[in-house]
Amino acid sequence: MRFPLSMTARLAAYILKHKLIGKRFPLVLMLEPLHACNLTCAGCGRIREYGSTISEKLPVAQCLRAVEECGAPLVSICGGEPLLHPELPELVEEILRRGRHIYLCTNGLLVRKHLGAYRPHRRLFWNIHLDGLEDTHDREVGRPGVFREAVEALRAAKAAGFQVSTNTTVYRETDMREVEALLEHLEPFRLDGHMLSPGYGYPAVNEQEIFLTREDIQEKFREAERLSRRFRLNSTPVYLDFLKGGRELPCTAWGTPTYNVRGWRSPCYLIADVHYASFEELMSRTPWESYGQGHDARCEHCMVHCGYEPSAALGINARRGDNWKLLRWAVR
Repeated sequence: MRFPLSMTARLAAYILKHKLIGKRFPLVLMLEPLHACNLTCAGCGRIREYGSTISEKLPVAQCLRAVEECGAPLVSICGGEPLLHPELPELVEEILRRGRHIYLCTNGLLVRKHLGAYRPHRRLFWNIHLDGLEDTHDREVGRPGVFREAVEALRAAKAAGFQVSTNTTVYRETDMREVEALLEHLEPFRLDGHMLSPGYGYPAVNEQEIFLTREDIQEKFREAERLSRRFRLNSTPVYLDFLKGGRELPCTAWGTPTYNVRGWRSPCYLIADVHYASFEELMSRTPWESYGQGHDARCEHCMVHCGYEPSAALGINARRGDNWKLLRWAVR
């Protein structure tokens, strides 16, 4: 199966229950316990956007309150570089104890140093970022040797019995043939999935020319559909169909709320017009209908997974055969 059976069953039951209730509900909590990082990647807005709070760290207790308040079954621990947080092993263990699934997102530089502080668990994935082969990745992150260390990190994590996936951002200059070569390079490690995401333009990033328009995304991700037939991509076929221009999906950014040192980020992972003190405020006070393509200029070229994959998972704008397509994809 593409994901552990327990994760698939938990998500299916959770979605069914909340769809019956009929209210907006989260699928994935994007938890940012800090924004400090040991890299200065060209496409990252966090280290620029949160410059005034870059040294702040969320205490474990505050993170756990957000996990419980939100209630999402899956937690993506990101940042910044989360492995810089001194209490991260405790946080991971406590989130697992609460029955949540975790994707621990990292650039890989500190994985081998800290791997012994964690235990393999069926609900824990290491998610290591790779934006291409060695020359490309090291150029994107601004430091030589990062690609090799990230590959050694995923090798060590797999050898230690962990589940490991990768995340690759596709920018305007990305050659999809190199993405294919990267996935071929990683095949011997028998990883547990790969995520491809279109590069999204943070207002805080000055190098806007590296990001993709909707037309750019559609052109590049027509290739991604072919790659999905060969490699274990984590993106659903419905979302990939959207990316290549085969259908329209509404933005459901409320499905992937973000919590960080300033609170609940509204409206989404990419745009921060305000931060709320509580999850209830985020859900009830954010004017969701004011965002998305055709409503806010900042949303015109966004097709990023944290806004649109929830629509695919929830069956919004579903077509005949989508359920069968998703089932085949999940058990592959």
